[in-house]
Amino acid sequence: MLVTLTTTAGAPAGSVEHGAPTDATDLGYLLHKHPARAQSFDLPVGTAHVFYPEADIARCTVALLLEVDPVGIVRNKRFGGRDAFSLAQYVNDRPYAASSMLAVALGAVFRTAMTGRCDSRQALADSSIPLEIHVPALPCRGGARLAERLFGPLGWTVDATPEPLDPTVPEWGDSRYVDLRLTGTVRLADALHHLYVLLPVLDDAKHYWVTGDEVDKLLRAGEGWLAEHPERDQIMHRYLAHQRRYVEDATDRLVTLDGGPLPADAGTDDGAEPGTDEAPTEGDGPAAGSDAVGTRAPTLARQRAEAVIAAVHEVGARSVVDLGCGEGALLRLLAADRRFTRLLGTDVAARELERAATRLRLEDASDAERERVQLVQSSLTYRDERIAGFDAAVLMEVIEHVDPPRLGALERVVFAEARPATVVVTTPNVEYNALYPTLEEHGHRHTDHRFEWTRAELQAWADGVAHRHGYAVTFRDVGPEDTGPRGLGSPTQMALFVRSTEARA
Repeated sequence: MLVTLTTTAGAPAGSVEHGAPTDATDLGYLLHKHPARAQSFDLPVGTAHVFYPEADIARCTVALLLEVDPVGIVRNKRFGGRDAFSLAQYVNDRPYAASSMLAVALGAVFRTAMTGRCDSRQALADSSIPLEIHVPALPCRGGARLAERLFGPLGWTVDATPEPLDPTVPEWGDSRYVDLRLTGTVRLADALHHLYVLLPVLDDAKHYWVTGDEVDKLLRAGEGWLAEHPERDQIMHRYLAHQRRYVEDATDRLVTLDGGPLPADAGTDDGAEPGTDEAPTEGDGPAAGSDAVGTRAPTLARQRAEAVIAAVHEVGARSVVDLGCGEGALLRLLAADRRFTRLLGTDVAARELERAATRLRLEDASDAERERVQLVQSSLTYRDERIAGFDAAVLMEVIEHVDPPRLGALERVVFAEARPATVVVTTPNVEYNALYPTLEEHGHRHTDHRFEWTRAELQAWADGVAHRHGYAVTFRDVGPEDTGPRGLGSPTQMALFVRSTEARA
């Protein structure tokens, strides 16, 4: 099975967009594979060969050829299945047609390129470059139209040509295979992630046992585009082998991380074109005024986390407790910033803490790092001395999960007993919900939300808390602001509490 990637960004210097390569062979730097060498890699499914059919200043093509060992696959228990002893295990299309095996090879051979890291050409790795991708034999259960529905929303121009079942007998019609060509201007790491996820999705098959680890792989590879994809549900079902518990897990984690569907008319009040995320600038399609696939605004989840981190930096915090940390999305960003010398994540759910530990890779971390970043099970409505003594406490999209009668207990635990110098609270702005096409009137963004506040309701609660406990509070918007006649604000609202000088004394 074969896939080729070609870049034509080899025009004379100064004639290409900023950041694009002036020599097409710079593709070798991005892939960490020298154009003058042919390399082979042993994989569980066979041998992967990487070589460059053409490499000059104007055009460079890299080919990944996977030489499958069908007998070895049958003998490997990991790849067994219901037909492990049938003839189908030996007579099949595996050596020839792109599938999950080719996706595995992409992830193994181009692992560093998929992270977007290239020390010698980092500006280039961060840039969108013209790319052509060719997969000559691709099983496509759903036909060429499905390939267009999957790759098209990501900004690719899709040419999926069905292969005839038998060229000599045209009346038999088309086979389930297509010759796929994709063209677009995209960051190389994004292109590899698209292929990694969507090749097995189009085939609608995995050639190995699917476990819970596949959810993590899908969310990592789909970061920044999967949550907003119009075919998201089909992608998740197929990638996770239609295993309901894994699909539900992935869906729940996407909702938690990215906040749900896009309002139909975010930022307007005149029936704008429906979108696919919480705000028009968050979508993972091309940014306004740009044709580049890789030029995308961050999701609301990312904007929210960045706003929180900016706030704690602003007050000079060095130790932070993330109250209700969930699976550690914010903690992972905090941990990557060495300016924070002490981090603690708490959650009432042991399962979420297990996910957070995996996400933070604490099991493989050094003793010093495990001392710096810790996780504990704790409830926000019961006193816990372990959360005291921090410069800052964060409740990011947490407070709305607390029953209103328990807000007094939360206030006492956080503001009266733990008493950090700074408290950052973010919560949905319920007024903005009018822009969500899938929400019923007075509905909540998440089924576990006990309430959602208007801007006035948050300010009234926060002003009272600040007055009772010696804090000053300011308010900020997070996410794109609605500029329509109704002036519905931003999707997320933030309250920043800073303990007054007198209270600190």
